[in-house]
Formats: sequence, C-alpha cells, structure tokens
Amino acid sequence: MDVKRKVDMIRVNPQDWPDGTPAWKAEDPDLGYDVIPAARYTSPEFMKLEWERVWTKVWLLGGRSCDLKEPGDYICTDIGKESVLIVRQRDGSVRAFPNVCLHRGNRLRPEGLGNAEDFRCMYHHWTYGLDGCIARIPDLDTFPQGGPPGMRLPAYPCAEWGSFVWFSLNPDVGPLEDYLAPMPQHLGPYHMERMAWVRDITVEWDCNWKASVDAFSEVYHVQGIHPQLQWYLDDTNAQIDVYERHSRYLVPFACVSGRVALPSSIPPAIYEIMVKAGMDPADYDGRISDIRRDVQLFKREHGASQGKDYSELNDDQLTDDYHYTIFPNVSLNVHADDVMMFRQRPHPTDPDKMLYDIWMFELVPEGEEWPERPKHKRFRHGEKSIGQVLDQDAFNLPTVQKGMHSDAFPGLWIGDQELRIRHFHKVLDDYVYGPGGKSPGDL
Repeated sequence: MDVKRKVDMIRVNPQDWPDGTPAWKAEDPDLGYDVIPAARYTSPEFMKLEWERVWTKVWLLGGRSCDLKEPGDYICTDIGKESVLIVRQRDGSVRAFPNVCLHRGNRLRPEGLGNAEDFRCMYHHWTYGLDGCIARIPDLDTFPQGGPPGMRLPAYPCAEWGSFVWFSLNPDVGPLEDYLAPMPQHLGPYHMERMAWVRDITVEWDCNWKASVDAFSEVYHVQGIHPQLQWYLDDTNAQIDVYERHSRYLVPFACVSGRVALPSSIPPAIYEIMVKAGMDPADYDGRISDIRRDVQLFKREHGASQGKDYSELNDDQLTDDYHYTIFPNVSLNVHADDVMMFRQRPHPTDPDKMLYDIWMFELVPEGEEWPERPKHKRFRHGEKSIGQVLDQDAFNLPTVQKGMHSDAFPGLWIGDQELRIRHFHKVLDDYVYGPGGKSPGDL
C-alpha cells in the first residue's frame, strides 16, 4: 500500500498505565492466504453446523446490567431459534432460563424488557417463579404423571461483566472471564458502567451475520464506501491485533487519512471533535496535523473539571477509535466518551438474513443526571435511516450477500488489511471443525 503516513502515533509507555488497556502491537499469526469459502455465508448446512457447534457452545451478550436493577426485572432476548429470559433474583444475582412453558411450548414473554413477580403462561396459566421453579399448575391432579422433571425450567449459565449480562446455551461452558480474555483488561479502563444508554435499535438486514462482522472488522473499505470519513480518521495508520478468540484495530481520529491531501482549514468533523472536547476551534492557531495531539492534551488537562475521569486511559484513547470484536458476534467502537456496540444475530432459519442490534452509550459526567433510557425500536433495512455511515454499510451488505451466491465467486480474497476477518474465520473453524481443523469440501 503506497500511501504516505502522516500521523505521529504517540508511543505509550506501559509503565505509565501498568493496569490500563494494552496499546502495543501484538505479533501477527501466520494464517495463510487461502480463499474463505462463500458457501459458509449461504449454506443451510453450514448454518446448522454453526448452531450446533458455535451458538450453543459459547458465551453470548444478553443485555445491559442497568436494565436489571430490581428483583423481577428481566431481559427477554432471542438468539437463533431460542428465546432466553434473564432475570434479576431477589438475592441480587442474575439467572437465565429458556423462554418457554414446559406444558405446551408457549413463549412466556415477548422479546424485550419488563418486571414480573412471576412468569405466568397466558395459555393455561402455568406459573413460574423468578428462579424458574414451577409455582402453580392448574388442576395438577389431572396429570397422573405429575409435573415436568424437577418442576422447574432448566437454567442456563449466566454472569455479569463490564456492566453487561452474558449467558450461554451450553451448561458446561467455562468461566465468562476466561472466555472473554483479554477483553476485561482492554475494556475495563473505559468504565462502561459510567455510560448511559442513548440508542437501542434492531434492524433486519438481508445478509448473513458474518458479512456484517466482516464489514466492521477492517478499515480498508473506508476509501470505498465511506469517503467522508477520510477527513477525520486515518485509515492508513490502523494497528491490527488478534488474540485467542477476539481481535481489535486502533484507528487515529482527529486527523485526516494518508489517502487525502492535508486541508487548509479544519474539516467539519474534526471541528466537531474539538467542540465536544470543550475546545474553541476559532481560537486554535496550531497546524491541522497537530490537532489530534492538542485535543489529547486538552482533554487530559480539563477532563476532571468536566466531571470525566480519564486517569486510566492513555493519551491515544482520548481521541482514537479502539475497535474490538468479541467472538462470535459483538463489535465495539470504544472511545473515551462513548461506546458504539453492535450485536449481530443469526436468523433462525435463513442464512441470507440477520438481526443487527445497535446499542450506543455515552459517558455521564460525574454529578450529572442520567438521561432516560431510550425505548427499543425495530424495523427493516431501508425503512428508516440509522445514520450516514451505517446507512452506507447497510446499503452495501445485501449486494454482498447476493454476490456470495454467484457460481463465479468461490470465496473471500483477503489481504493483510483484513487480517481480523481471516482470524475470525480461523476461530470459527476451530469451533466448527475442531482446533486446526479444515473445512471439508467448499463449506
């Protein structure tokens, strides 16, 4: 890639933030250059393997802990064909159960949030306590075989970390923090528990869930479908790091891409970054190439007076985008003042469709009142705008999915800028075919 690099990356001394987010470059693994088969995006057979060997084996993001403040608060969330109830218990713990009545299979609650004293099936009024135990079966004496085994819903593993609640459909799954490692070390310094909901949307997209994960795992496409982003981030200076299951890239913000000429005046998007930091761009007399560093210095100096504690973050984190993928389906754009989180969920039966959850959170300055939680909205792609950048991605992905079906397209031809995609599919293969296993045939 013959592109001039203009951004002076600030070298973070690990001794300055010994318990902070690691900023140094991880060693790149040798993952080869094989084509990634297109069939895994379109094949019902591969979709079935994913369900049996990935979705039912790993830890999955269920929701936000702040939605479970009181006993009886619950989150009902769907993953594939399953629906899960995550419930705050009277002792303060959280538990998760299948959202299904053991009598005739009726769903106990629709997807969403709520509070309940118990969960009563609206069909025949079988009633379950917050702990999943059956509290009442009308006319139990008419069931000579008695109630279902154990008189309770089976429990799923459930745990909290990072102000979020997680669950697994696998009763033998290992500890959550072991699965997430090294994400707790990377994300803990941002203190997402200090951030409030500002957006909660689900969009139905006409593409495979992996096509969406791929799209948010590289910045190679910025110069293609997001040309406007080149005026406030440097896509040519992204650092890519892959770990056991998860990955990230680090992208400098408040600067321009190495693909464009340095402008003579402050671009509007960088102007907005300065304003949000509390700076007055009209008074700025430095060079445009110095803005990123000057924003960092300003936030370091004035953050405490603004009620924002940046003490656990390094200087780069005060401006830049630290973007993470938590396998299999969570993408996060993490910033000092906000987090954009995306949860990519498979369709229950159709590999050409998915659910795209957009969760956005903003840091609440100390002493300020938290905003009211936004209501969840759900719609199909194209019915409403989800913002210019995401609209561009959403417009592109259905055409990607259609192209995956072409007999002329064997699979993804991945370059070094897309290392995270290759790593993601390597981890996927490890689950589907076993560690070091290879896809048989073209799946």
